[in-house]
Amino acid sequence: MPLTDENLVEVPGMASRWVRLADGARAHYMTAGDSGPAVVLLHGGLPGSSGLAGWRFMAPYLAEQGFRVYCPDMPAFGLSDPREEYWPKGMESFVDFIGQFADALCLDRFHLAGNSMGCMNTVNYLVSRPDRVISFALIAGDIGDVVPEDVAPPKGQFHMTAYDGTREGMRTMMTAIIHRKEAVSDDLVEMRYLSASERLDAHAQFWPTLLQYRHIVPWTDQNRAARLATKGRLGRLDVPGIYLYGRQDILTPVEWGHVQEDHLPNVQFFYPDDCGHQGQTDRPDLFNPVFAEFFATGTVSGELADKAGVSDRRPELPLVKRG
Repeated sequence: MPLTDENLVEVPGMASRWVRLADGARAHYMTAGDSGPAVVLLHGGLPGSSGLAGWRFMAPYLAEQGFRVYCPDMPAFGLSDPREEYWPKGMESFVDFIGQFADALCLDRFHLAGNSMGCMNTVNYLVSRPDRVISFALIAGDIGDVVPEDVAPPKGQFHMTAYDGTREGMRTMMTAIIHRKEAVSDDLVEMRYLSASERLDAHAQFWPTLLQYRHIVPWTDQNRAARLATKGRLGRLDVPGIYLYGRQDILTPVEWGHVQEDHLPNVQFFYPDDCGHQGQTDRPDLFNPVFAEFFATGTVSGELADKAGVSDRRPELPLVKRG
Protein backbone atom coordinates (compact mmCIF):
# COMPACT_ATOMS: atom_id res chain seq x y z
CA MET A 1 0.00 0.00 0.00
CA PRO A 2 1.23 3.55 -0.66
CA LEU A 3 2.07 5.83 2.24
CA THR A 4 -0.49 8.37 3.41
CA ASP A 5 -0.16 12.07 2.56
CA GLU A 6 1.84 12.39 5.81
CA ASN A 7 4.23 9.66 4.58
CA LEU A 8 2.91 7.18 7.12
CA VAL A 9 2.14 3.49 6.79
CA GLU A 10 -1.63 3.12 7.08
CA VAL A 11 -2.61 0.85 9.98
CA PRO A 12 -6.28 0.02 10.63
CA GLY A 13 -7.33 1.13 14.09
CA MET A 14 -4.63 3.81 14.42
CA ALA A 15 -5.07 7.53 13.78
CA SER A 16 -2.51 10.30 13.23
CA ARG A 17 -2.84 13.26 15.61
CA TRP A 18 -1.00 16.49 16.49
CA VAL A 19 -0.79 18.52 19.69
CA ARG A 20 0.97 21.76 20.65
CA LEU A 21 3.24 21.43 23.68
CA ALA A 22 3.85 24.05 26.35
CA ASP A 23 7.27 24.93 24.91
CA GLY A 24 5.71 25.64 21.51
CA ALA A 25 6.75 22.41 19.77
CA ARG A 26 4.29 20.72 17.43
CA ALA A 27 4.18 17.09 18.54
CA HIS A 28 2.92 14.20 16.42
CA TYR A 29 1.50 10.99 17.85
CA MET A 30 -0.51 7.97 16.83
CA THR A 31 -3.49 6.92 18.85
CA ALA A 32 -5.82 3.94 19.13
CA GLY A 33 -8.93 3.56 21.28
CA ASP A 34 -11.33 6.20 22.56
CA SER A 35 -11.88 5.23 26.19
CA GLY A 36 -10.42 3.32 29.10
CA PRO A 37 -7.12 3.58 30.98
CA ALA A 38 -4.37 5.48 29.18
CA VAL A 39 -1.27 3.71 27.87
CA VAL A 40 1.77 5.60 26.52
CA LEU A 41 4.14 3.56 24.34
CA LEU A 42 7.66 4.87 23.64
CA HIS A 43 9.61 3.85 20.54
CA GLY A 44 13.31 3.10 20.14
CA GLY A 45 16.24 5.32 19.21
CA LEU A 46 17.63 4.10 15.86
CA PRO A 47 17.16 6.49 12.92
CA GLY A 48 13.64 6.45 11.48
CA SER A 49 12.01 5.15 14.65
CA SER A 50 8.54 6.44 15.48
CA GLY A 51 5.43 5.66 17.45
CA LEU A 52 3.85 4.06 14.41
CA ALA A 53 6.92 2.07 13.35
CA GLY A 54 7.43 0.71 16.85
CA TRP A 55 3.89 -0.05 17.99
CA ARG A 56 1.74 -0.72 14.91
CA PHE A 57 1.07 -4.31 15.97
CA MET A 58 0.31 -3.62 19.62
CA ALA A 59 -1.61 -0.32 19.80
CA PRO A 60 -4.74 -1.51 17.94
CA TYR A 61 -4.80 -4.69 20.03
CA LEU A 62 -4.66 -2.77 23.31
CA ALA A 63 -7.43 -0.50 22.05
CA GLU A 64 -9.59 -3.56 21.39
CA GLN A 65 -8.95 -4.62 24.99
CA GLY A 66 -10.35 -1.33 26.34
CA PHE A 67 -7.32 0.98 26.56
CA ARG A 68 -6.62 4.44 25.16
CA VAL A 69 -3.21 4.16 23.53
CA TYR A 70 -0.82 6.99 22.69
CA CYS A 71 2.36 6.48 20.64
CA PRO A 72 4.25 9.79 20.44
CA ASP A 73 7.09 10.60 18.07
CA MET A 74 9.94 11.71 20.30
CA PRO A 75 12.03 14.76 19.32
CA ALA A 76 14.27 13.91 16.32
CA PHE A 77 12.01 11.01 15.28
CA GLY A 78 8.93 10.30 13.21
CA LEU A 79 7.08 13.50 12.32
CA SER A 80 8.48 15.46 15.27
CA ASP A 81 8.94 19.22 14.99
CA PRO A 82 12.01 19.66 12.74
CA ARG A 83 12.83 23.21 13.91
CA GLU A 84 16.27 23.39 15.50
CA GLU A 85 15.03 24.90 18.76
CA TYR A 86 13.12 21.66 19.38
CA TRP A 87 15.97 19.26 18.71
CA PRO A 88 16.81 17.09 21.74
CA LYS A 89 19.92 18.28 23.55
CA GLY A 90 20.37 15.01 25.40
CA MET A 91 18.47 12.09 26.88
CA GLU A 92 16.96 14.44 29.46
CA SER A 93 15.10 16.21 26.64
CA PHE A 94 12.95 13.10 26.24
CA VAL A 95 11.97 13.17 29.92
CA ASP A 96 10.83 16.76 29.47
CA PHE A 97 8.95 15.82 26.30
CA ILE A 98 7.02 12.97 27.96
CA GLY A 99 5.92 15.31 30.74
CA GLN A 100 4.79 18.00 28.33
CA PHE A 101 3.03 15.45 26.11
CA ALA A 102 1.12 13.96 29.04
CA ASP A 103 0.15 17.45 30.24
CA ALA A 104 -1.04 18.52 26.79
CA LEU A 105 -3.34 15.49 26.55
CA CYS A 106 -4.44 15.74 30.21
CA LEU A 107 -3.04 12.31 31.07
CA ASP A 108 -2.79 12.59 34.83
CA ARG A 109 -1.87 8.91 35.32
CA PHE A 110 -1.07 6.27 32.75
CA HIS A 111 0.63 2.97 32.04
CA LEU A 112 4.03 3.46 30.42
CA ALA A 113 6.13 1.16 28.24
CA GLY A 114 9.13 1.43 25.96
CA ASN A 115 11.38 -0.55 23.65
CA SER A 116 15.16 0.01 23.39
CA MET A 117 15.70 3.77 23.87
CA GLY A 118 12.03 3.85 24.83
CA CYS A 119 12.93 1.49 27.66
CA MET A 120 15.53 4.02 28.86
CA ASN A 121 13.06 6.89 28.51
CA THR A 122 10.45 4.91 30.44
CA VAL A 123 12.90 4.35 33.29
CA ASN A 124 14.10 7.96 33.28
CA TYR A 125 10.58 9.37 33.34
CA LEU A 126 9.51 6.82 35.95
CA VAL A 127 12.16 7.86 38.46
CA SER A 128 11.31 11.54 37.89
CA ARG A 129 7.51 11.22 38.13
CA PRO A 130 6.52 7.88 39.70
CA ASP A 131 3.29 9.45 40.91
CA ARG A 132 1.99 9.55 37.34
CA VAL A 133 2.89 5.99 36.29
CA ILE A 134 0.38 3.24 37.14
CA SER A 135 2.63 0.42 35.92
CA PHE A 136 5.45 0.01 33.43
CA ALA A 137 6.76 -2.49 30.90
CA LEU A 138 10.26 -2.56 29.41
CA ILE A 139 11.61 -4.20 26.25
CA ALA A 140 15.30 -4.73 25.47
CA GLY A 141 16.97 -1.50 26.58
CA ASP A 142 18.97 -0.07 29.46
CA ILE A 143 18.28 1.09 33.00
CA GLY A 144 21.06 3.60 33.66
CA ASP A 145 23.53 3.44 36.51
CA VAL A 146 21.53 0.91 38.53
CA VAL A 147 23.95 -1.36 36.70
CA PRO A 148 27.46 -0.26 37.82
CA GLU A 149 29.04 2.06 35.29
CA ASP A 150 32.12 -0.13 34.92
CA VAL A 151 29.91 -2.90 33.48
CA ALA A 152 29.66 -2.35 29.72
CA PRO A 153 26.94 -4.00 27.61
CA PRO A 154 28.07 -6.91 25.43
CA LYS A 155 28.68 -6.18 21.76
CA GLY A 156 26.01 -7.36 19.35
CA GLN A 157 26.33 -8.56 15.77
CA PHE A 158 24.89 -5.25 14.49
CA HIS A 159 26.23 -1.95 15.79
CA MET A 160 23.74 0.79 16.60
CA THR A 161 25.73 3.38 14.62
CA ALA A 162 25.83 1.31 11.41
CA TYR A 163 23.05 3.14 9.51
CA ASP A 164 24.55 4.84 6.42
CA GLY A 165 21.66 7.16 5.52
CA THR A 166 20.43 5.24 2.47
CA ARG A 167 17.21 3.34 1.76
CA GLU A 168 19.15 0.09 1.47
CA GLY A 169 20.95 0.89 4.71
CA MET A 170 17.56 1.36 6.39
CA ARG A 171 16.42 -2.03 5.14
CA THR A 172 19.65 -3.63 6.38
CA MET A 173 19.18 -2.07 9.81
CA MET A 174 15.55 -3.15 10.05
CA THR A 175 16.20 -6.74 9.01
CA ALA A 176 19.01 -6.89 11.57
CA ILE A 177 16.99 -5.79 14.58
CA ILE A 178 13.68 -7.46 13.61
CA HIS A 179 13.75 -11.24 13.83
CA ARG A 180 10.45 -11.68 11.93
CA LYS A 181 11.66 -10.62 8.47
CA GLU A 182 8.20 -10.48 6.90
CA ALA A 183 7.43 -7.52 9.19
CA VAL A 184 9.98 -5.41 7.27
CA SER A 185 7.81 -4.16 4.41
CA ASP A 186 8.79 -1.79 1.62
CA ASP A 187 6.39 0.81 3.03
CA LEU A 188 7.97 0.58 6.49
CA VAL A 189 11.46 1.04 5.04
CA GLU A 190 10.32 4.04 3.00
CA MET A 191 8.51 5.67 5.93
CA ARG A 192 11.52 5.30 8.19
CA TYR A 193 13.97 6.43 5.51
CA LEU A 194 12.02 9.63 4.76
CA SER A 195 11.70 10.51 8.43
CA ALA A 196 15.35 9.79 9.21
CA SER A 197 16.60 11.78 6.23
CA GLU A 198 14.93 14.95 7.50
CA ARG A 199 16.19 14.54 11.06
CA LEU A 200 19.76 13.21 10.93
CA ASP A 201 21.20 16.45 12.37
CA ALA A 202 18.62 16.49 15.17
CA HIS A 203 19.32 12.82 15.90
CA ALA A 204 23.05 13.51 16.19
CA GLN A 205 22.47 16.07 18.95
CA PHE A 206 21.35 13.64 21.64
CA TRP A 207 23.24 10.52 20.49
CA PRO A 208 26.40 11.13 22.58
CA THR A 209 24.36 11.11 25.80
CA LEU A 210 22.74 7.80 24.81
CA LEU A 211 26.18 6.23 24.43
CA GLN A 212 27.15 7.64 27.83
CA TYR A 213 23.93 6.38 29.39
CA ARG A 214 24.69 2.90 28.05
CA HIS A 215 28.20 2.91 29.64
CA ILE A 216 29.84 2.79 26.20
CA VAL A 217 31.74 6.05 26.74
CA PRO A 218 32.27 8.04 29.99
CA TRP A 219 29.99 10.91 30.95
CA THR A 220 31.30 14.33 29.94
CA ASP A 221 28.70 16.33 31.89
CA GLN A 222 28.21 15.24 35.50
CA ASN A 223 25.16 17.46 35.96
CA ARG A 224 23.47 15.64 33.09
CA ALA A 225 24.61 12.30 34.50
CA ALA A 226 23.12 13.20 37.88
CA ARG A 227 19.78 14.12 36.33
CA LEU A 228 19.63 10.79 34.50
CA ALA A 229 20.84 8.73 37.48
CA THR A 230 18.72 5.71 38.41
CA LYS A 231 20.92 4.27 41.15
CA GLY A 232 19.23 4.58 44.55
CA ARG A 233 15.99 5.68 42.88
CA LEU A 234 14.62 2.95 40.62
CA GLY A 235 14.95 0.18 43.20
CA ARG A 236 13.01 2.17 45.82
CA LEU A 237 9.84 2.50 43.76
CA ASP A 238 6.82 0.28 44.31
CA VAL A 239 5.33 0.86 40.85
CA PRO A 240 4.76 -2.65 39.37
CA GLY A 241 6.92 -3.46 36.35
CA ILE A 242 7.77 -6.22 33.89
CA TYR A 243 10.67 -6.58 31.46
CA LEU A 244 10.72 -8.67 28.26
CA TYR A 245 14.03 -9.41 26.52
CA GLY A 246 14.22 -11.44 23.30
CA ARG A 247 16.58 -14.38 23.20
CA GLN A 248 17.61 -13.66 19.59
CA ASP A 249 18.46 -9.97 20.07
CA ILE A 250 21.57 -9.25 17.98
CA LEU A 251 21.76 -5.51 18.72
CA THR A 252 21.94 -5.82 22.52
CA PRO A 253 22.33 -9.55 23.29
CA VAL A 254 20.13 -11.28 25.86
CA GLU A 255 23.07 -11.52 28.29
CA TRP A 256 22.57 -7.79 28.90
CA GLY A 257 19.06 -8.62 30.05
CA HIS A 258 20.52 -11.08 32.55
CA VAL A 259 22.82 -8.38 33.92
CA GLN A 260 19.92 -6.00 34.35
CA GLU A 261 17.76 -8.66 35.98
CA ASP A 262 20.41 -9.08 38.65
CA HIS A 263 19.97 -5.38 39.54
CA LEU A 264 16.15 -5.18 39.38
CA PRO A 265 14.86 -7.58 42.04
CA ASN A 266 11.36 -6.04 42.01
CA VAL A 267 10.80 -6.31 38.25
CA GLN A 268 9.57 -9.57 36.70
CA PHE A 269 11.67 -10.66 33.71
CA PHE A 270 10.65 -12.71 30.67
CA TYR A 271 12.87 -14.11 27.90
CA PRO A 272 10.67 -14.91 24.88
CA ASP A 273 12.02 -17.14 22.12
CA ASP A 274 11.99 -16.41 18.36
CA CYS A 275 12.34 -12.78 19.36
CA GLY A 276 14.91 -10.10 18.52
CA HIS A 277 15.43 -6.52 19.64
CA GLN A 278 11.94 -5.28 18.73
CA GLY A 279 9.95 -7.98 20.46
CA GLN A 280 6.56 -6.32 20.07
CA THR A 281 7.06 -6.62 16.29
CA ASP A 282 8.53 -10.14 16.34
CA ARG A 283 6.06 -11.77 18.73
CA PRO A 284 2.80 -9.81 18.90
CA ASP A 285 1.16 -13.15 19.74
CA LEU A 286 2.97 -12.98 23.11
CA PHE A 287 3.70 -9.33 23.78
CA ASN A 288 0.16 -8.10 23.07
CA PRO A 289 -1.64 -10.35 25.57
CA VAL A 290 1.13 -9.96 28.18
CA PHE A 291 0.89 -6.17 28.05
CA ALA A 292 -2.91 -6.19 28.01
CA GLU A 293 -3.19 -8.58 30.95
CA PHE A 294 -0.53 -6.80 32.98
CA PHE A 295 -1.99 -3.32 32.41
CA ALA A 296 -5.50 -4.58 33.21
CA THR A 297 -4.75 -6.64 36.33
CA GLY A 298 -1.20 -5.87 37.48
CA THR A 299 -0.32 -9.55 36.99
CA VAL A 300 0.46 -12.07 34.26
CA SER A 301 -1.25 -15.45 34.45
CA GLY A 302 0.97 -18.48 34.87
CA GLU A 303 0.12 -20.07 31.53
CA LEU A 304 0.79 -16.85 29.60
CA ALA A 305 3.96 -16.20 31.62
CA ASP A 306 5.28 -19.64 30.65
CA LYS A 307 4.57 -18.98 26.96
CA ALA A 308 6.40 -15.64 27.24
CA GLY A 309 9.50 -17.27 28.73
CA VAL A 310 9.20 -16.22 32.36
CA SER A 311 12.67 -16.08 33.89
CA ASP A 312 13.95 -19.16 35.70
CA ARG A 313 17.07 -17.31 36.91
CA ARG A 314 15.40 -16.47 40.23
CA PRO A 315 12.07 -17.11 42.01
CA GLU A 316 9.02 -15.61 40.34
CA LEU A 317 7.54 -12.43 41.78
CA PRO A 318 3.86 -12.18 42.81
CA LEU A 319 3.34 -10.40 39.46
CA VAL A 320 3.06 -13.92 38.02
CA LYS A 321 -0.29 -15.32 39.15
CA ARG A 322 -0.55 -19.09 39.31
CA GLY A 323 -3.42 -21.26 40.43
